Amino acid sequence: MKRLAATITTILTVLLMTGCFTGIESTPKITANDVKKERAVQTPEDRYLNDVTYRPLESWQPGKLFYVTDDKISLTLEPSATPAPKAGEYIAFSSYRPVTSLTGSIDTEIVFLKENGQEVVYKSGASPEELQQRKRVEIPFTIETSIVDATREALTGKTFYIKTPIWYNENGDARNGLKFIPVTIEEVTPGNVVYPVRLKFSVGSPYDDTAYIYMSVGDSSRSTRNFAALFSLTDPHLRYPAITEETWERIIHGKVAPYMTREECRLSLGAPSSIDRRAAISSLQELWMYENGVYLIFDDGLLQSFRR
Repeated sequence: MKRLAATITTILTVLLMTGCFTGIESTPKITANDVKKERAVQTPEDRYLNDVTYRPLESWQPGKLFYVTDDKISLTLEPSATPAPKAGEYIAFSSYRPVTSLTGSIDTEIVFLKENGQEVVYKSGASPEELQQRKRVEIPFTIETSIVDATREALTGKTFYIKTPIWYNENGDARNGLKFIPVTIEEVTPGNVVYPVRLKFSVGSPYDDTAYIYMSVGDSSRSTRNFAALFSLTDPHLRYPAITEETWERIIHGKVAPYMTREECRLSLGAPSSIDRRAAISSLQELWMYENGVYLIFDDGLLQSFRR
């Protein structure tokens, strides 16, 4: 124990003096991009919502609904839209037509109807031909309800293993949650301007709870909050049979303890923002730094000291 205490003290002293490990024996610093860089292998989770896609403008039918996420939509509509639609209301696609802009170029007006039948117009800034070549035409501050409907049909009532501890309450405020536990999707509703779908889920015994999560769908293959990033179709613990039940419970709660391995710590806290390595006399020491100030110190791959 004296040797362990001396090792930790030495490492922390170097950190305070230099801010990172240095010396001829040190390996190059590994950045956050290096840590997160992984070989792209498509998984069943990646393919799970492949059928939920946005449709091009030419396939829109009159009556196609859009959910308004923010009152700021008034800034994007033609001034004739008075009063403009409000957050929480729906507008229905009616038609689109070419118009000549002030500069003489061809623009496209996309016409919608409010719930009271009033017409509102969005100018896209592109010609009809240009819009028809796009896989998706975005209307600012709205969500296509067809995306929400398709996600609802695919997920409601099904159970998955959640992979993120970032949960939300009914008011949209973030809260701490658990991960790698089974949750059942109870409700799918429109989300916000960034993440179009909000999922309400329940957690069974022994963690009885209910919470919400926001998710990208449609063209979200690169999103950090798509289905594959948030859920697993199978129990993640099955992929790590060597991890004990006691350690897995810590991982579920996002906790670490001395002598956990690097893989166990990564599962618990996620990938660090940077890793510094240094070869000592008889061991390899590592410092994992996280953006929130958390750090972990490993000796030969086992956690020796940490700050949460």
